[in-house]
Formats: sequence, structure tokens, C-alpha cells
Amino acid sequence: MVRLSVAAGQDHLVNIETRPGEHKFLGHRFIRVLVHDNTCDEGKGKLGGLGPPRFFVKLSLRLSWQHPTSPAAHVFGFINCYKPPGMTSRDAVNVVQRRLRGLRTDDGAKVKVGHAGTLDPLAEGVLVMGVGRAVRLVPYVQQQVKHYRGKFLLGQSSVSGDLEGEVAQHPDLPIPTLDQLQTAATGLIGTITQTPPAHSAIWIDGVRAHERVRAGEDVDMPSRQVQIDTLQILKYQFPEIELDIQCGSGTYIRTLGMDLARAAGSVAVMSHLCRHGVGRFVHTKAVSVQRLAEDDLEPLLLPPIMAVAHMPQIEIDEDESVRLGHGLQIRRTTDDDEAAAINEDGELRAIVNVRDGAWFPKRVFPTQNS
Repeated sequence: MVRLSVAAGQDHLVNIETRPGEHKFLGHRFIRVLVHDNTCDEGKGKLGGLGPPRFFVKLSLRLSWQHPTSPAAHVFGFINCYKPPGMTSRDAVNVVQRRLRGLRTDDGAKVKVGHAGTLDPLAEGVLVMGVGRAVRLVPYVQQQVKHYRGKFLLGQSSVSGDLEGEVAQHPDLPIPTLDQLQTAATGLIGTITQTPPAHSAIWIDGVRAHERVRAGEDVDMPSRQVQIDTLQILKYQFPEIELDIQCGSGTYIRTLGMDLARAAGSVAVMSHLCRHGVGRFVHTKAVSVQRLAEDDLEPLLLPPIMAVAHMPQIEIDEDESVRLGHGLQIRRTTDDDEAAAINEDGELRAIVNVRDGAWFPKRVFPTQNS
């Protein structure tokens, strides 16, 4: 056993205990302690003397949490991250991506990380990340219902729709009653047409809308249809109103709050937003960015099947799993057009589509035994 103090940054030493040749995790990288078999003559700096053994600490090429003998192909799952306010979604993803730098799957591809829906820097809450081949399942996570809590200040407005822009007061506007706001909320439930704010991350001809606005352009934002499942007023004490929202993909909560205020004869800015959940990924079980930077990541990976919890599912046996793995069809009677194929161990094997009365694999995923 070797006890060493290792420099982990300027004026910062970390004490570690390890065996020669063993990989040890330090910060977001692995190190490996190497021991020279000979001893050194401290006085002359030559090998073969009677001095203490020489130890060398080097950065390992294995920059993931995996054991050196683990198959990289099985870095496959989701991370339920709690993004704090003040951090971009990309910054949060980069924390995990740096942990995986240099790691490749069995086919030589880099292990990717992607999130299932941007949270603005002002917002906090659930940011679902797909890791490895789970990136291909991100569109299915985005199909699931999203749950938000938002606070708005009535009688105030800004070009950005939140407190990041210059806020204007409107003392001459009427103060809406709770009944007026409840009526306005009822009118916003269902499929509605929404115009996203120009200060948003939507791409307009290859450039994000907020970048065009900051460059001085007048941006004409296209309207879209979004689904609002529930819109509840939790608290109201003018000027602050707190909303609980369950909605579909593509909904801008800033715009929803502004539309609610407008329908009640006022204006509003969003002062706080928390994403409480996306499908079964809930904020009470989300992990902090600090844990993603420091802890072992493997126990934090959630099963890929969580991405398809809302989809029809078919159970397949071992022979059918092999067929799907080879791109071959399987026969089942169904009324659905798309489904998740689940093997006997409860693992997601494939996304399948119906064609000519049979299921054909659209996306195939690795399992522990494949």
C-alpha cells in the first residue's frame, strides 16, 4: 500500500492511499501510481542505490468512472440532473461530458451526452441527460409531460419576459382579481397557439433568436401550437402569482404567464421557474451538478426504459431479441404503429415500427447480455 500527496491544483494537495498500478479517481480524472522496481541513490540520482523506491503518478487514459475492464458499450442510460439557477444547460452537460472524455464505445465512437430540453440560465430543476446510446432516446423523453412551478410579477414587463431584461412598471393597469385570473387560466388549457419570446434559444435561419436580438435585429417569431394539460394558480398576492403547470414539449412558460396576465387585462414578467419533472424524472430524485462532478457516475445512471414509459410496450423472448439485433422483423398482432420492445430481463432492446403487418427495428440498443 502506498500513501501519497498528489497535487490536484494550485496550492492543493490530495492525500490518497493506493497500490502500485492501481487506478484511482481524482477530481474528474483517473490517476495511476507506477512504482519503479529499483531504488534510487538519492545522492547521485542513479538507479540501483539504497534509497527509497521511486513513485510516479500519471494521468490515466481512462477518464470515465468505469473499471478498466468494463465494456464501454454499456455506458447507456440517463442522468436526472438538478440544474441550479445561473448555469446554462450546456454547462451542466459539459460537466458529465468531461468525465467521459477519451472513452469510446465498442465500435470506436465517442460516448456522447445530450440533454432532453433546455432550461434557461434563470431557471432551475430537472435536466434529463442521455448518456451514450441513450442520446438516441432523447426525442422520446421530450414527448413526455413536463411539470413546472413558476412565479410571475403582474403589472410589470420586459423585452425578455423575465427579470434579465430591463423591467418597466405599469401602475396604470388594473389589478386583476383572483376570479379573473382563474377564468383566464381555464381559457389557456388544451391545445393553444403560442408565440415564443424573441429572447429565446429557438433557431431562426441557423442563428438563435436571442443572438439576433442582441445583434440589433428585429426578429419575427413564428407561432406554434403547444399542449397545456393543467394550469393551476397556487398563490396570488398582487403583484406575485405562483403557477403550477403540466404541459407538452415546446411550451414556453414565460410566454404562458404573459398570456395569462394579458387575458386578465395586465402584463407580467417571470421572476422564478423550476422544472419539477419530465415524465418519471422528478426533481425530488435529481442529483446536483456537484455530485456529477465529484461522485462515481455509474450508480447515478437510470435505466433507458424510463425514456419510453409513455409508449406501448411489447415483451420479446431471447430469439426475438436476437432477430431485432440483426435488423430482422418479428411478428405480433397490434393496433399500434410504434412500440418499445422489452426483453425478458426488463431491458429496452429496441424501438420498433409496424410495416406490412410485422415489427421492424427502428433503433436497437445494447443489453447486458448482447
